Amino acid sequence: MPGDGPRLVPRSELPLTARDFKSDQEVRWCPGCGDYAVLAAVQGFMPELGLAKENIVFVSGIGCSSRFPYYMNTYGMHSIHGRAPAIATGLASSRRDLSVWVVTGDGDALSIGGNHLIHALRRNVNLKILLFNNRIYGLTKGQYSPTSELGKITKSTPMGSLDAPFNPVSLAIGAEASFVARTVDSDRKHLTEVLRQAAEHPGTALVEIYQNCNIFNDGAFEVLKDKDQAEEAVIRLEHGTPIRFGADRSKGVVRDPATGDLKVVPVTPDNEADILVHDIHNTSPTTAFALSRLADPDTLHHTPIGVFRSVDRPVYDTLMSDQLDTAIEQNGKGDLATLLAGKDTWTVIS
Repeated sequence: MPGDGPRLVPRSELPLTARDFKSDQEVRWCPGCGDYAVLAAVQGFMPELGLAKENIVFVSGIGCSSRFPYYMNTYGMHSIHGRAPAIATGLASSRRDLSVWVVTGDGDALSIGGNHLIHALRRNVNLKILLFNNRIYGLTKGQYSPTSELGKITKSTPMGSLDAPFNPVSLAIGAEASFVARTVDSDRKHLTEVLRQAAEHPGTALVEIYQNCNIFNDGAFEVLKDKDQAEEAVIRLEHGTPIRFGADRSKGVVRDPATGDLKVVPVTPDNEADILVHDIHNTSPTTAFALSRLADPDTLHHTPIGVFRSVDRPVYDTLMSDQLDTAIEQNGKGDLATLLAGKDTWTVIS
Protein backbone atom coordinates (compact mmCIF):
# COMPACT_ATOMS: atom_id res chain seq x y z
CA MET A 1 0.00 0.00 0.00
CA PRO A 2 1.10 3.62 -0.53
CA GLY A 3 1.61 4.15 3.20
CA ASP A 4 4.02 1.24 3.56
CA GLY A 5 7.78 1.78 3.71
CA PRO A 6 9.84 4.95 3.99
CA ARG A 7 8.84 8.16 2.24
CA LEU A 8 12.14 8.26 0.34
CA VAL A 9 14.81 5.59 0.02
CA PRO A 10 18.40 6.77 0.66
CA ARG A 11 21.18 5.39 -1.47
CA SER A 12 23.45 3.00 0.41
CA GLU A 13 26.25 2.94 -2.16
CA LEU A 14 29.00 5.51 -2.78
CA PRO A 15 27.90 9.16 -3.04
CA LEU A 16 26.74 10.24 -6.50
CA THR A 17 28.10 13.15 -8.52
CA ALA A 18 26.65 15.41 -11.20
CA ARG A 19 28.13 13.11 -13.84
CA ASP A 20 25.93 10.24 -12.59
CA PHE A 21 22.84 12.28 -13.50
CA LYS A 22 23.90 13.03 -17.08
CA SER A 23 22.23 10.72 -19.59
CA ASP A 24 23.79 9.44 -22.81
CA GLN A 25 21.42 11.57 -24.92
CA GLU A 26 22.70 14.49 -26.96
CA VAL A 27 21.36 17.74 -25.50
CA ARG A 28 19.44 19.35 -28.33
CA TRP A 29 18.53 22.89 -27.43
CA CYS A 30 19.54 25.95 -29.41
CA PRO A 31 23.11 27.06 -28.64
CA GLY A 32 22.99 29.66 -25.89
CA CYS A 33 19.57 28.62 -24.55
CA GLY A 34 19.05 29.21 -20.85
CA ASP A 35 17.88 25.61 -20.47
CA TYR A 36 21.52 24.47 -20.53
CA ALA A 37 22.28 26.43 -17.38
CA VAL A 38 19.21 25.07 -15.58
CA LEU A 39 20.06 21.50 -16.62
CA ALA A 40 23.61 21.84 -15.32
CA ALA A 41 22.36 23.29 -12.02
CA VAL A 42 19.82 20.51 -11.52
CA GLN A 43 22.32 17.77 -12.38
CA GLY A 44 24.79 19.33 -9.98
CA PHE A 45 22.18 19.54 -7.23
CA MET A 46 20.68 16.04 -7.53
CA PRO A 47 23.43 14.29 -5.50
CA GLU A 48 22.41 16.40 -2.50
CA LEU A 49 19.12 14.50 -2.32
CA GLY A 50 21.05 11.42 -1.20
CA LEU A 51 18.73 9.21 -3.23
CA ALA A 52 19.28 6.44 -5.70
CA LYS A 53 18.70 7.55 -9.28
CA GLU A 54 15.95 4.93 -9.43
CA ASN A 55 14.01 6.83 -6.78
CA ILE A 56 13.92 10.10 -8.73
CA VAL A 57 11.48 10.84 -11.56
CA PHE A 58 11.19 13.81 -13.92
CA VAL A 59 7.85 14.35 -15.68
CA SER A 60 7.45 16.96 -18.41
CA GLY A 61 4.78 18.17 -20.80
CA ILE A 62 5.40 19.69 -24.23
CA GLY A 63 7.83 22.48 -25.04
CA CYS A 64 11.56 23.15 -25.21
CA SER A 65 12.00 22.64 -21.47
CA SER A 66 10.04 19.39 -21.67
CA ARG A 67 13.00 17.57 -23.24
CA PHE A 68 14.48 17.64 -19.75
CA PRO A 69 13.75 13.98 -18.83
CA TYR A 70 15.84 12.77 -21.79
CA TYR A 71 18.90 14.46 -20.33
CA MET A 72 18.52 13.26 -16.73
CA ASN A 73 19.86 9.80 -15.90
CA THR A 74 16.83 9.04 -13.75
CA TYR A 75 13.40 7.68 -14.49
CA GLY A 76 11.30 10.11 -16.47
CA MET A 77 8.37 10.69 -18.77
CA HIS A 78 7.86 13.13 -21.62
CA SER A 79 4.09 13.36 -21.29
CA ILE A 80 1.35 15.35 -23.03
CA HIS A 81 0.74 19.07 -23.33
CA GLY A 82 -0.09 20.68 -19.99
CA ARG A 83 -0.80 17.40 -18.21
CA ALA A 84 2.52 16.85 -16.46
CA PRO A 85 1.16 17.92 -13.03
CA ALA A 86 -1.77 15.49 -13.37
CA ILE A 87 0.46 12.57 -14.35
CA ALA A 88 2.97 13.43 -11.64
CA THR A 89 0.14 13.62 -9.09
CA GLY A 90 -0.84 10.04 -9.83
CA LEU A 91 2.77 8.90 -9.57
CA ALA A 92 3.56 10.75 -6.35
CA SER A 93 0.33 9.59 -4.73
CA SER A 94 0.83 5.92 -5.57
CA ARG A 95 4.62 5.72 -5.15
CA ARG A 96 5.55 7.59 -2.02
CA ASP A 97 9.10 6.21 -2.19
CA LEU A 98 9.84 8.49 -5.18
CA SER A 99 11.05 12.07 -5.46
CA VAL A 100 8.87 13.45 -8.27
CA TRP A 101 9.83 16.56 -10.25
CA VAL A 102 7.78 18.34 -12.92
CA VAL A 103 9.50 20.36 -15.63
CA THR A 104 7.24 22.67 -17.60
CA GLY A 105 7.21 26.01 -19.44
CA ASP A 106 5.09 29.14 -19.30
CA GLY A 107 3.01 28.01 -22.29
CA ASP A 108 2.72 24.37 -21.22
CA ALA A 109 1.85 25.15 -17.59
CA LEU A 110 -0.21 28.32 -17.84
CA SER A 111 -2.16 27.88 -21.07
CA ILE A 112 -3.46 24.39 -21.82
CA GLY A 113 -2.12 23.16 -18.48
CA GLY A 114 -3.39 25.94 -16.25
CA ASN A 115 -6.19 23.88 -14.76
CA HIS A 116 -3.88 20.98 -13.87
CA LEU A 117 -1.31 23.31 -12.34
CA ILE A 118 -3.64 25.13 -9.96
CA HIS A 119 -5.19 21.89 -8.70
CA ALA A 120 -1.80 20.32 -8.00
CA LEU A 121 -0.90 23.46 -6.05
CA ARG A 122 -4.09 23.59 -4.00
CA ARG A 123 -3.95 19.85 -3.22
CA ASN A 124 -0.36 20.15 -2.00
CA VAL A 125 0.82 16.96 -3.65
CA ASN A 126 4.44 16.10 -2.88
CA LEU A 127 5.79 17.48 -6.19
CA LYS A 128 8.55 19.89 -7.12
CA ILE A 129 7.46 21.97 -10.15
CA LEU A 130 10.10 23.83 -12.16
CA LEU A 131 8.34 26.37 -14.37
CA PHE A 132 10.70 27.72 -17.05
CA ASN A 133 9.43 31.18 -18.00
CA ASN A 134 10.89 32.71 -21.17
CA ARG A 135 7.75 34.73 -21.97
CA ILE A 136 7.42 33.18 -25.44
CA TYR A 137 6.49 29.96 -27.23
CA GLY A 138 9.92 28.70 -28.28
CA LEU A 139 9.21 25.19 -29.57
CA THR A 140 6.57 26.44 -32.04
CA LYS A 141 8.82 29.28 -33.17
CA GLY A 142 7.96 32.48 -31.40
CA GLN A 143 4.26 33.04 -30.69
CA TYR A 144 3.25 35.09 -27.65
CA SER A 145 2.69 33.11 -24.43
CA PRO A 146 0.56 33.60 -21.29
CA THR A 147 3.44 35.52 -19.69
CA SER A 148 4.30 37.76 -22.65
CA GLU A 149 3.98 41.42 -21.79
CA LEU A 150 1.06 43.50 -23.02
CA GLY A 151 1.75 44.81 -26.52
CA LYS A 152 4.29 42.08 -27.31
CA ILE A 153 4.86 41.84 -31.06
CA THR A 154 5.28 38.25 -32.21
CA LYS A 155 4.40 36.09 -35.20
CA SER A 156 0.93 35.53 -33.77
CA THR A 157 0.47 39.12 -32.54
CA PRO A 158 1.94 41.35 -35.28
CA MET A 159 0.12 44.40 -33.89
CA GLY A 160 0.93 43.59 -30.27
CA SER A 161 -0.58 41.23 -27.72
CA LEU A 162 -3.88 42.31 -26.18
CA ASP A 163 -3.67 39.77 -23.34
CA ALA A 164 -2.69 40.84 -19.83
CA PRO A 165 0.10 38.47 -18.76
CA PHE A 166 -0.01 35.99 -15.92
CA ASN A 167 2.35 36.50 -13.00
CA PRO A 168 3.20 32.84 -12.17
CA VAL A 169 4.20 33.60 -8.58
CA SER A 170 0.98 35.54 -7.95
CA LEU A 171 -1.03 32.74 -9.55
CA ALA A 172 0.62 30.09 -7.37
CA ILE A 173 0.11 32.05 -4.16
CA GLY A 174 -3.52 32.64 -5.12
CA ALA A 175 -3.94 28.89 -5.61
CA GLU A 176 -2.79 28.36 -2.00
CA ALA A 177 0.60 26.88 -2.92
CA SER A 178 2.59 26.05 0.20
CA PHE A 179 5.98 26.84 -1.36
CA VAL A 180 6.58 29.46 -4.06
CA ALA A 181 9.91 30.81 -5.30
CA ARG A 182 11.51 32.61 -8.23
CA THR A 183 15.05 32.43 -9.55
CA VAL A 184 17.09 33.13 -12.69
CA ASP A 185 18.73 30.64 -15.06
CA SER A 186 22.15 32.33 -15.10
CA ASP A 187 22.51 32.67 -11.31
CA ARG A 188 23.79 29.18 -10.52
CA LYS A 189 24.31 29.80 -6.81
CA HIS A 190 20.86 31.29 -6.26
CA LEU A 191 19.14 28.68 -8.43
CA THR A 192 20.80 25.84 -6.49
CA GLU A 193 19.82 27.31 -3.13
CA VAL A 194 16.20 27.67 -4.23
CA LEU A 195 16.20 24.07 -5.50
CA ARG A 196 17.59 22.96 -2.15
CA GLN A 197 14.80 24.65 -0.22
CA ALA A 198 12.15 23.35 -2.63
CA ALA A 199 13.43 19.77 -2.27
CA GLU A 200 13.28 19.97 1.52
CA HIS A 201 9.70 21.24 1.49
CA PRO A 202 6.94 18.66 2.19
CA GLY A 203 4.23 19.16 -0.42
CA THR A 204 4.07 21.06 -3.68
CA ALA A 205 6.93 23.46 -4.36
CA LEU A 206 6.67 25.74 -7.39
CA VAL A 207 9.86 27.40 -8.64
CA GLU A 208 9.53 29.94 -11.43
CA ILE A 209 12.81 30.16 -13.36
CA TYR A 210 13.36 33.16 -15.60
CA GLN A 211 14.95 31.50 -18.64
CA ASN A 212 16.34 33.24 -21.70
CA CYS A 213 15.22 32.17 -25.18
CA ASN A 214 18.03 33.66 -27.22
CA ILE A 215 16.32 32.86 -30.54
CA PHE A 216 12.79 34.20 -30.15
CA ASN A 217 12.91 36.45 -27.07
CA ASP A 218 16.55 37.25 -26.42
CA GLY A 219 17.32 39.61 -23.55
CA ALA A 220 13.87 39.40 -21.97
CA PHE A 221 15.47 39.42 -18.51
CA GLU A 222 18.61 41.39 -19.27
CA VAL A 223 17.79 44.06 -16.71
CA LEU A 224 17.99 41.34 -14.02
CA LYS A 225 21.27 39.93 -15.35
CA ASP A 226 23.29 43.00 -16.31
CA LYS A 227 25.52 43.81 -13.37
CA ASP A 228 24.89 47.55 -13.39
CA GLN A 229 21.12 47.34 -13.87
CA ALA A 230 20.51 44.34 -11.63
CA GLU A 231 21.74 46.13 -8.52
CA GLU A 232 18.81 48.52 -8.78
CA ALA A 233 16.27 46.08 -10.22
CA VAL A 234 16.64 42.82 -8.28
CA ILE A 235 15.21 42.44 -4.78
CA ARG A 236 16.82 39.40 -3.16
CA LEU A 237 14.47 37.92 -0.59
CA GLU A 238 16.07 36.34 2.47
CA HIS A 239 14.02 34.97 5.33
CA GLY A 240 14.34 36.92 8.55
CA THR A 241 16.12 39.92 7.05
CA PRO A 242 14.87 43.39 6.11
CA ILE A 243 13.96 43.65 2.42
CA ARG A 244 16.61 46.05 1.15
CA PHE A 245 18.44 46.33 -2.14
CA GLY A 246 20.23 48.76 -4.45
CA ALA A 247 23.60 50.44 -4.16
CA ASP A 248 24.65 50.21 -0.49
CA ARG A 249 21.20 48.70 0.17
CA SER A 250 19.82 52.20 -0.05
CA LYS A 251 16.29 51.13 -1.04
CA GLY A 252 13.77 49.19 0.97
CA VAL A 253 10.25 47.80 0.89
CA VAL A 254 7.63 49.20 3.25
CA ARG A 255 3.89 48.88 3.65
CA ASP A 256 1.91 51.92 2.59
CA PRO A 257 -0.25 52.83 5.63
CA ALA A 258 -2.86 54.41 3.37
CA THR A 259 -3.46 51.50 1.01
CA GLY A 260 -1.85 48.50 2.70
CA ASP A 261 0.14 47.81 -0.47
CA LEU A 262 3.91 47.42 -0.55
CA LYS A 263 6.13 50.07 -2.10
CA VAL A 264 9.82 50.80 -2.62
CA VAL A 265 11.30 53.79 -0.79
CA PRO A 266 14.78 55.26 -0.19
CA VAL A 267 15.97 54.10 3.23
CA THR A 268 16.44 56.94 5.72
CA PRO A 269 17.07 57.03 9.47
CA ASP A 270 13.42 58.02 9.89
CA ASN A 271 11.94 55.01 8.05
CA GLU A 272 14.58 52.33 8.60
CA ALA A 273 12.51 50.70 11.34
CA ASP A 274 9.58 50.44 8.92
CA ILE A 275 11.43 48.30 6.36
CA LEU A 276 9.59 45.02 5.97
CA VAL A 277 11.32 41.94 7.39
CA HIS A 278 10.81 38.97 5.07
CA ASP A 279 8.92 36.05 6.63
CA ILE A 280 8.46 33.05 4.36
CA HIS A 281 6.59 31.16 7.08
CA ASN A 282 3.80 33.69 7.52
CA THR A 283 0.59 31.68 7.42
CA SER A 284 -1.24 34.52 5.67
CA PRO A 285 -0.41 34.75 1.94
CA THR A 286 -1.17 38.49 1.85
CA THR A 287 2.37 39.83 2.12
CA ALA A 288 3.86 37.17 -0.18
CA PHE A 289 1.26 38.07 -2.80
CA ALA A 290 1.97 41.78 -2.40
CA LEU A 291 5.69 41.10 -2.91
CA SER A 292 4.92 39.24 -6.11
CA ARG A 293 3.15 42.35 -7.45
CA LEU A 294 6.12 44.70 -6.99
CA ALA A 295 7.76 43.92 -10.34
CA ASP A 296 6.67 46.05 -13.26
CA PRO A 297 5.68 43.55 -16.00
CA ASP A 298 7.21 45.70 -18.74
CA THR A 299 10.48 46.94 -17.25
CA LEU A 300 10.99 44.21 -14.58
CA HIS A 301 12.31 46.85 -12.22
CA HIS A 302 11.91 45.94 -8.54
CA THR A 303 11.68 42.20 -9.24
CA PRO A 304 11.89 40.01 -6.12
CA ILE A 305 13.71 36.68 -6.43
CA GLY A 306 14.03 33.97 -3.81
CA VAL A 307 11.47 32.14 -1.71
CA PHE A 308 8.21 34.08 -1.31
CA ARG A 309 6.36 31.55 0.80
CA SER A 310 7.09 28.28 2.62
CA VAL A 311 4.37 27.10 4.99
CA ASP A 312 3.33 23.76 6.41
CA ARG A 313 0.13 22.25 5.09
CA PRO A 314 -1.13 18.66 5.06
CA VAL A 315 0.38 16.74 2.14
CA TYR A 316 -2.18 15.22 -0.24
CA ASP A 317 -0.51 11.86 -0.85
CA THR A 318 -0.02 11.32 2.90
CA LEU A 319 -3.69 12.12 3.57
CA MET A 320 -4.77 9.76 0.78
CA SER A 321 -2.57 6.99 2.13
CA ASP A 322 -4.05 7.42 5.59
CA GLN A 323 -7.56 7.17 4.14
CA LEU A 324 -6.70 3.96 2.32
CA ASP A 325 -5.17 2.44 5.45
CA THR A 326 -8.28 3.37 7.46
CA ALA A 327 -10.59 1.90 4.80
CA ILE A 328 -8.70 -1.39 4.83
CA GLU A 329 -8.73 -1.57 8.61
CA GLN A 330 -12.47 -0.99 8.69
CA ASN A 331 -13.62 -2.94 5.65
CA GLY A 332 -10.86 -5.32 4.66
CA LYS A 333 -9.88 -5.69 1.01
CA GLY A 334 -12.02 -3.79 -1.44
CA ASP A 335 -14.12 -5.34 -4.20
CA LEU A 336 -13.30 -3.58 -7.48
CA ALA A 337 -16.28 -5.05 -9.36
CA THR A 338 -18.69 -3.86 -6.67
CA LEU A 339 -17.06 -0.45 -6.63
CA LEU A 340 -17.41 -0.05 -10.39
CA ALA A 341 -20.99 -1.31 -10.52
CA GLY A 342 -22.19 0.53 -7.44
CA LYS A 343 -25.86 0.43 -6.50
CA ASP A 344 -27.12 2.44 -9.43
CA THR A 345 -27.37 -0.25 -12.12
CA TRP A 346 -30.04 -0.87 -14.74
CA THR A 347 -31.04 -3.77 -16.87
CA VAL A 348 -31.74 -2.68 -20.43
CA ILE A 349 -34.38 -4.79 -22.22
CA SER A 350 -34.47 -4.37 -25.96
